[in-house]
Amino acid sequence: MLEIEIKKKLLAAAVEAAQHSHCPYSHFRVGAALLTSNGKIFSGTNIENVSYGGTVCAERVAVWKAVSEGEKEFRAMAVVAPGVGESYPCALCRQVMLEFGLDWLVISGDAHGRYLGECSLRELVPFPFTPQALLGDQP
Repeated sequence: MLEIEIKKKLLAAAVEAAQHSHCPYSHFRVGAALLTSNGKIFSGTNIENVSYGGTVCAERVAVWKAVSEGEKEFRAMAVVAPGVGESYPCALCRQVMLEFGLDWLVISGDAHGRYLGECSLRELVPFPFTPQALLGDQP
């Protein structure tokens, strides 16, 4: 179980990251903060592109920053976005996240860093396509 103070710290880092969003098309600022197994926090924000396929979500930015710094074991990610409902990673971000395991906590918050809910990545992806799927009938 993740301590409430760590959850608050992650939500605050995600809110800070959202302030750096480049979202001139959607105007939808998203922030993410990723907690590694050794306690480091990596943040990310959405970066839109006029060629929409070049857009990258906050969650993937945080994962890629962590991996580029040598981190590959994660405990939790907080995601914040505008609106009144819970914010969770999109399907593509979930796929990127589960590359590094299913047993992380995903924390949802609003643009002010208020806690809205949480669940495990395993709960978000009940039928995951994992790296083990590639081992199928391999010789």
